[in-house]
Amino acid sequence: MPSANVSIIGIGDDGLDGLTDSVRRLIEDARLLVGNERVLALVPASGAERLVLGADVEAAAQRIADQRGQVAVLVSGDPLFYGLARFLCQRVGQDRCEIIPHVSSMQLAFARVKESWDDASLINLANHPLEAVVERIRTAEKAGLFTTEEHGPDQIAAALLKRRIDYFTAYVCENLGARNERVTRGTLAEIAGQQFDLLNVMILLRSADVPDRPRDPSVRSLFGNPDETFIQSKPKQGLLTTAEVRAVALAQMALGPHSVVWDVGAGSGSVSVEAAQLVPAGQVYAIEQDIEDAELIRENADRFGVRNVTPVTGRAPEVWADLPDPDAVFMEGSGREIVRLAELAFARLKPAGRLVASIASIEALHEVRTALAALTSEVNVWMLNVSRGADQLQRLRFEALDPRFLVAAAK
Repeated sequence: MPSANVSIIGIGDDGLDGLTDSVRRLIEDARLLVGNERVLALVPASGAERLVLGADVEAAAQRIADQRGQVAVLVSGDPLFYGLARFLCQRVGQDRCEIIPHVSSMQLAFARVKESWDDASLINLANHPLEAVVERIRTAEKAGLFTTEEHGPDQIAAALLKRRIDYFTAYVCENLGARNERVTRGTLAEIAGQQFDLLNVMILLRSADVPDRPRDPSVRSLFGNPDETFIQSKPKQGLLTTAEVRAVALAQMALGPHSVVWDVGAGSGSVSVEAAQLVPAGQVYAIEQDIEDAELIRENADRFGVRNVTPVTGRAPEVWADLPDPDAVFMEGSGREIVRLAELAFARLKPAGRLVASIASIEALHEVRTALAALTSEVNVWMLNVSRGADQLQRLRFEALDPRFLVAAAK
């Protein structure tokens, strides 16, 4: 087994002064020094050859792997925290590498604002699209962001405000550890109007007692919201999945944060929108052949502040061809067509995926249950009889909703 000859060393803006004697000796004794121009400039000139890291990190890794003498790879902060260490260990070999961490800029930023970071959502904008980052922030209590030149603090703040996410106090920590270090505190509106140095970390702290959903008072919950919360087309008023059936159906779909969901025959999108709230890092495909209803889905998604709903306009099952396989499928119907669609959708389910069908007639219930029972032993059926309380003439009365059948099958 080859000995470790590649030292991946975290370094701060104070250069060698911030390192222990033993770590300084590793750098001084190295035959090859590797790093970007900024970190290499922190080390005085010596007899070591210098390799400046650029865009071609694969070539640099091969150069390091070919070197038999001592190599010192210098990285800002902690090499394992969005750093090069994992990549180099994979390319060069773990047995040849040793990792010596330094305080990361994220640690310094949280220290500057005097907040713990063990419970924060930590995100690197270089590795995630801005829209996905905004969705993660929406439900976070605390976030630490490595910004980029393309997406600086001002642009991130503007993107959050565009989504009506205005309930965070922001800190922008620039040039941490350097003489020109600066920490700026402000509202998102204030941050959106400023410019910052490229080297910065952004911290967001949620204001107290702010829910992780839109401030529209009619939007009360992650699922099971009242029917009137959703925009519906007037001629079809009342054709959406009722709140009580919707709540049970979503529970039986067993959704996880990253689930891919199909809502077949989505209508105005009540199931799609609430499923999207339950899968913040996932994706919901609202499949609807009526173009006008597809527009309602977009309006309802915007009302609830979710961006992970994709309306898919067209007829099932033809429009499923280009969709990713789902973790969960919801569908609703009463005729023989739902039997065929249930069988085809079940075939597309991922292993351990779940299909839930809401059915209006007992005849269709029997056919769907029989078809799914031929595909899996795990089929459950419910009949939901729900009555809603209403005050009439100073007395409490109950108004019965049409009964509904639910079938849930696991693959």
